[in-house]
Amino acid sequence: MSQRRLQMLRALWGVMLLSMVQLGGLAHAQTAPTPTTPPPQVQELLKLLDDHAIKTWIDQEKQATVSKEPTPQPPQSMDSEMLASRVDALRTHLASLMVAIPGLPREFARAADLLTLELHSRSAFDVILLVFGFFGLGAGAEWIFRRSTASARGRILIRPVGTTGERLRMIGWRLAFDLAYVTIFALGSIGAFLIFNWPPLLRRIVLAYLFAALLVRVALLVSRILLSPPAVGRHDPEGFRIIPLNDEAARFWHNRTVLFIGWFAIGWATVELVTTLGFTADGRRLVAYGMGIGLLGIAIEAVWRWPIPLAETTPKATERFRRHHGLGTWLLSLYLILLWGLWVAGLMRLFWLLILVMALPQAVRITKDAVRHLLRPPDGTEDAHLYDLRAVYLDRGIRALLIVGAALFLGWVWGIDLGEMTSSDTIMTRLVRGALSSIVILLVADLLWQIVRTQIDRRLSAMQVTAPPGSEAALRQARVRTLLPMVRMAAFIVLATVAVLMALSSLGVEIGPLIAGAGIFGVAVGFGSQTLVKDVISGIFYLLDDAFRVGEYIQSGSYKGTVEKLGFRSVKLRHHRGPVFTVPYGQLGAVENMSRDWVIDKTTLNVTYDTDLDKARKIIKQVGKELAADPEVASNIIEPLKMQGVEEFGDFAIQLRMKMMTRPGEQFVIRRKAYAMIKKAFDENGIKFAFPTVQVAGRDEAEPAAARQVLTLVKGMPPKKVADSAACQCSQLSRERPKWSSRLMQEPP
Repeated sequence: MSQRRLQMLRALWGVMLLSMVQLGGLAHAQTAPTPTTPPPQVQELLKLLDDHAIKTWIDQEKQATVSKEPTPQPPQSMDSEMLASRVDALRTHLASLMVAIPGLPREFARAADLLTLELHSRSAFDVILLVFGFFGLGAGAEWIFRRSTASARGRILIRPVGTTGERLRMIGWRLAFDLAYVTIFALGSIGAFLIFNWPPLLRRIVLAYLFAALLVRVALLVSRILLSPPAVGRHDPEGFRIIPLNDEAARFWHNRTVLFIGWFAIGWATVELVTTLGFTADGRRLVAYGMGIGLLGIAIEAVWRWPIPLAETTPKATERFRRHHGLGTWLLSLYLILLWGLWVAGLMRLFWLLILVMALPQAVRITKDAVRHLLRPPDGTEDAHLYDLRAVYLDRGIRALLIVGAALFLGWVWGIDLGEMTSSDTIMTRLVRGALSSIVILLVADLLWQIVRTQIDRRLSAMQVTAPPGSEAALRQARVRTLLPMVRMAAFIVLATVAVLMALSSLGVEIGPLIAGAGIFGVAVGFGSQTLVKDVISGIFYLLDDAFRVGEYIQSGSYKGTVEKLGFRSVKLRHHRGPVFTVPYGQLGAVENMSRDWVIDKTTLNVTYDTDLDKARKIIKQVGKELAADPEVASNIIEPLKMQGVEEFGDFAIQLRMKMMTRPGEQFVIRRKAYAMIKKAFDENGIKFAFPTVQVAGRDEAEPAAARQVLTLVKGMPPKKVADSAACQCSQLSRERPKWSSRLMQEPP
């Protein structure tokens, strides 16, 4: 059979040679000579090809080759292929971990043998003792340096930290001392270890754990600077604290942070050790995942036991924190377990994405609180609640670094090459470039908005110090309080619009058609809302005319009140009895402003006709002088109270007209005080106020006597008999009643 197969192969090889010869003959067909008799080998090949068995075998091989060709499958989408590959990779990863678990003890045993072989006569206890020895050497060097600088540190810590500059200097000195301590520790431990010549394996092991100890020292330094637990500060640890927390929360998070970072450092050193000892990749992963369970336990314990994070705890805040603590604790615990599961599954892209989604907003919030707490004005000052401009720069700068750093880190984790992204021009790279540009644009716009808002808020806060009423400063303050809120709103709208348009443009969106469409839409809306446009334009002209300001009392038609707020379309008026009117500018019309410059108050007094007018004038003038000397109302009186003269001779009194000029809105208080003083002065000087009286007079008391007689008669009688008796008595009185007259007098008593 093998001989037959060899003959078939020879036949196929001959067919190929013959085909090549024929192709060459076709290429030279015009000049080729007349064919001659083929050589014996070719004749033999032709006889083999004519053999029936060989032809049958060739046909069977062709059919077998066709049947072996893969059946064309329907095309799959790129997403489904990617998902399938991810699932296969995850399955393979988990399967390799399960396979590596039984072999882990053998890897530890092999590592122990290698360690024994490399370290010769040294045991594992000797290595541990060596690590702790150099660690103690570094700690001892740090203790000596700390003792030698204790007096200088003590003099610095007793300095006051009331102002922002003093706090920053104090934190700078503390940071310098702590950095010096860490440097001395590193030189005393790692530096001393590197002086000697050690075996390579021992050198790598000890250095790994010494670097882990150094990482713990750096964590202690950072935690002490940020949290300043009660054991660190000298007298008032809160004065050195950057993150605003109470003492209990600061101590708790300081301990948990150091514990978490310390365990992480030990785990990192251990993974480096097993890598050096020749563990397989799956074995190293199992060791790392086992150490990760410790990190998970520390994090969950911190979540379940964290204290109230407020610097000033109140009963209401404590109750709210405890109410939401249960649900948040369960959710955070599930979140941490999910992160550990993603790490074990090898889904690192999703792992880091979830970490950044949770950590970035918290980092931004903590940064904001820390900057405000660090750069707060001195306690007791009037602007203690304001956001300093330096805090705006620092807060927004750190926020920008956090966001940009998170974006770059996420791009690195996802394998996005920034160099390739800038040079290539695919859809994905354009989207990524546009997203990064949009982030930068929005961060810059946010910084500009915070600067504008902070400046305006500080200016408005400065206006809270009331200037003397009616002075130029008071008028300027009222004008500023009216315009600055509208400028702030306009600045926000402009910055937001420009930032959104620039962000869309960076994403590749054509903003020209959007602007044109917005213009057309604006025209259509303008035609459909003429009243709204009228209100807005009327408000602009009211402001340009300076018709009214915030805090002024105005009246327009049936609406009157104090201006509380000026909007783009309407004004809010607070009536003196409490109601608030929201009046569109287009409905105001003519505005009567009752709070500008000054007001003249005129009043009238009614005195009897026997009053000494000259004496009354002097008394009123004296009252005006006393009011002008009264410190409570003197600043609001422009012209003192005085009597202008007799206004009118009335039916029952002489009307005296009085006049005074005061600050707008203050005339009511001054008038009430003046009335009380005039009443007292008139009573002391025998001047009486006139008032209308009605007097009824008669010649005898016949009718009262008749009324008493009727009451005596009807007492205890039935109603019908009372009526008959009353009619009889009335007829008798009409016959016997003497004529009398009554007169209505309207004269002073």
